[in-house]
Amino acid sequence: MLNYFNFKPFRDKFLITNDLGCYAFISPEEFSLLSKGQLTRESGQYDLLAGKMFLYDGDEEFFLRRAQEMARLSKTYLFSGTSLFIFVVTGWCNANCVYCQARNGDAASCGRMTPEMAEKALDIVSASPSSSVNIEFQGGEPLGNFEVIQYIVTRAEQRLCHKEVMFSLVSNLSLLTDSMLAFIKEHHISLSTSLDGSKDLHDRNRPMRSGAGSFDLLAQNISKVRDFGIELGAIETTTRMTLGKARELIDSYVDMGLSSLFIRPLTPLGAASSQWQEIGYSPEQFTAFYRECLCYLLEVNRAGYFLSEGHAKIFLCKILEGEAVNYMELRSPCGASVGQMAFYHDGNVYTCDEGRMLAEMGDTAFRLGTLDNSYDELIDSPVCKTACAASVLESLPECCGCVYQPYCGVCPVINYALDKDVFSKSPNNSRCRLYRGMLDVIFDLLYE
Repeated sequence: MLNYFNFKPFRDKFLITNDLGCYAFISPEEFSLLSKGQLTRESGQYDLLAGKMFLYDGDEEFFLRRAQEMARLSKTYLFSGTSLFIFVVTGWCNANCVYCQARNGDAASCGRMTPEMAEKALDIVSASPSSSVNIEFQGGEPLGNFEVIQYIVTRAEQRLCHKEVMFSLVSNLSLLTDSMLAFIKEHHISLSTSLDGSKDLHDRNRPMRSGAGSFDLLAQNISKVRDFGIELGAIETTTRMTLGKARELIDSYVDMGLSSLFIRPLTPLGAASSQWQEIGYSPEQFTAFYRECLCYLLEVNRAGYFLSEGHAKIFLCKILEGEAVNYMELRSPCGASVGQMAFYHDGNVYTCDEGRMLAEMGDTAFRLGTLDNSYDELIDSPVCKTACAASVLESLPECCGCVYQPYCGVCPVINYALDKDVFSKSPNNSRCRLYRGMLDVIFDLLYE
């Protein structure tokens, strides 16, 4: 008997996938026989497709039990509570990035989280049923309120001894000092920064508020972080200026001695929305750039320098291993509230990082409540329930029949920003085309 599957023509074959995350490339002749239930054991593909749960005969109970185990493995993030808690410790930032998704301003006009607010936030973290949590510090530029970061880390280690606690910090590194690095190393805080390419490209995308470039200081501080033996990852944000410069981008990461990068498309929030005509591009243009990046990245790896790309790593863990990678935007439902929460420096709590960024544009549609609410109250919020319902791919008309459904995800915040509705009003919208294009690239490489 046949198991349900989705499909699409792929080069000279058909790509088929099922809800368990298994995939196969089969010929048009095999596809015709499979869809008619006429593929016989004598076919060279029968055992392969049976092993990947596309068809079965005989012991139906065994098939269902195995399917249940695989489905559970691919959705393990549903069996724990919120695990990522974003502490936006300040709205102040000393940079003036062309695509900034957060409101910028000077120190006098931007708020700062206080120890009292941090204690309330830790109450919420403590109440999450997840046995493992990641506390991530963001801004603005979070190092502008490092005293509260130190307070939160120290108090979390004291108060959350019943949980495995990890800390991460997202920073442009410009304010980094040796004493900060000593604290970061002592408490095993992982660091993430932004590197958009070569000096010319990075300085155009990410100038300082003073007008000066940021590349030279970033390079200096990346070297310092490495000397301290601290884990460091980097994210790239693609603008129109980046297109066609894949080799230049990858080489800049190699030159910095980094082992990973995350190639990220622009999100239409904050400054990126208002400057889209100058820095934006089509999903198809990004897909072409992403293909160039991965092809060159493979060359670099074959030459002996190991460099991984974040999106490809997430997709391939799902495609090849069936893992439930808990990357909030590429899961079903998305991680809004049930996977992550964002504590803003003014005491408001949002579904996710994107939700608080939308609030910085003046729309608080994704506000769950405040730090005075309990974890249960925040989870019980209609906003939480709406975000979950709007991001279950298996029930969305434009997603449930897509061949890439087992590996993809939707973001209700982005849908709302684009269409003023958490459910996309336009099937095949720009975000869909971005992820579909990236998965086309991944499956092209697997096909080859």
